[in-house]
Amino acid sequence: MGFTSLPGRAARLPGLVAESTAALLVVALAAGCSAADGAAPDDDGVIEYAHEQEPPCVHGGWVQNAYLARQYLDNLVSLDSGGEVVPWLAQRWEISPDQRTYTFHLKPGVRFTDGTPLDAAAVRENFERYLDPETQNSTVFAYIGEYYERGEAVDARTFRMHLTKPYAPLLTVLTQGYFGIQSPTALARGTRANCEQPVGSGPFRIESWERNQQITFVRNENYTSAPANAKHQGPAYARKLEWKFLKDPTSRYGSLSGGESDVIYNVPAIDWGEARERFEVQQYITPGRPVALNINVSRAPFDDVRVRRAFAHSADWESAVRAAFFDVVPHNGNGALSSTPLHDPEFSDAHRRDVPRANALLDEAGWTGRNEAGYRVKDGVELHPVIVYPAGAVIGPEGVALLQNIQQMAKDTGFHVELLPATQSEYFGGKYSSPDSYNAITGYWTSPTPGLLYINWRRRLPERPNPQNNTFYDNPELERLISRANSTLDPAEQRTLYSAAQRIISEDAVAIGLYTQTTSLAVRPGLRDVWIEKSQGEPVFHDARFVR
Repeated sequence: MGFTSLPGRAARLPGLVAESTAALLVVALAAGCSAADGAAPDDDGVIEYAHEQEPPCVHGGWVQNAYLARQYLDNLVSLDSGGEVVPWLAQRWEISPDQRTYTFHLKPGVRFTDGTPLDAAAVRENFERYLDPETQNSTVFAYIGEYYERGEAVDARTFRMHLTKPYAPLLTVLTQGYFGIQSPTALARGTRANCEQPVGSGPFRIESWERNQQITFVRNENYTSAPANAKHQGPAYARKLEWKFLKDPTSRYGSLSGGESDVIYNVPAIDWGEARERFEVQQYITPGRPVALNINVSRAPFDDVRVRRAFAHSADWESAVRAAFFDVVPHNGNGALSSTPLHDPEFSDAHRRDVPRANALLDEAGWTGRNEAGYRVKDGVELHPVIVYPAGAVIGPEGVALLQNIQQMAKDTGFHVELLPATQSEYFGGKYSSPDSYNAITGYWTSPTPGLLYINWRRRLPERPNPQNNTFYDNPELERLISRANSTLDPAEQRTLYSAAQRIISEDAVAIGLYTQTTSLAVRPGLRDVWIEKSQGEPVFHDARFVR
């Protein structure tokens, strides 16, 4: 059986990517580096960066917002390359013996770019606002809404966070861009102003946003609050960062090849080999969930676990990923966690292609008939699952090729898989939020902690809605396991509990991992010290400088 590749261009054989753990690969262009070694730095340049996706607001709860936040906001803490939480706005912190009170001691003299002091009251205002139902950041709420009790400004430089119960991942969670601290003066302007031009204390400030084109960042000349893992302290070297939105991967790579961009995001798989020869290429396998098929268990045919398992065994997922991505992006079949601390590799390849087993499961489930097209039928109804995917917003050309590969293979066992593309506004705007709107839907979630499991798998209850559980899977035992894992401080117990949770998700076939969510950057020779931070794979430009 053949596989679908990207059309219209000759494939180049790329290098293989390590699959075992989250990894940052830096491949430098030798000639460019040697030339740069003897060159003088230019600390007044303009960086042209070509990104893929444009969020509806600059600040928000999507990872694309976090990428932007890293440029203009500072967080309380940062995650270094070794996975350790290090100081940022908080110079140090203490945790109470009962693990329910965190006291953060803030750097002195930090101001937002509108002149407002960044003090403990400002930090408290941010958390209160992010968790207020009227002004809520849905991602911040998903992480800490059940744990956050209140914030306390002990004095100007001391912020104390009180929790309702222990939350072991808290410090790691706070390293993500969603938790950047905004100016309370700017927040008071209202939702629309803060959508378009939020104000932080970071290395850049937002000068303008031309929708569907670019966001222009200019240097914060008074910047003094870089994280401990930055390559330098003080203002950014570049005076301006032009953050352009180029959704089409061919155009994006062409802008780098043609000199219109200095850095691009998400190097197309088909251009990977050439990019490694011409540019510095960095790739980071981001922690969290892989891009996965989330199976809607509330609706036929996938309300029957036998049909879900049959579908899981109908495809060679790894081969399909390798064919679509030319071996550039790794397969990971664990639909719960990928490359995250305490992810269990046992479930990374749990759903192998096994056509006899898939056929037996479907027969057992009563799907014994076949129509003229070869698809299975039960009680006159065709086995016809609809898979919704966000075209361009999450699933690019390689991902579409992968889904077509799956569609082709699943036909062998009698599945008539329909692929339904959704626009970015449809996908994030709620068109596919009801249980009757799809049988499976693709998605991912970047996160540096396995505590993410609680967000994705907590039950959807009338008194406790959880729109992040888009499988509609209702398993009280799974929720209890994850909740216990999030609260215990015993590493061995955490590992056991998180592993047990992953086993349930895998064995019930409620999510099938496809490929790892990956940040890749290609940087032209002459630009140094662009790097990828570890919590979510956010590109960092504070340290970047040109050499001439």
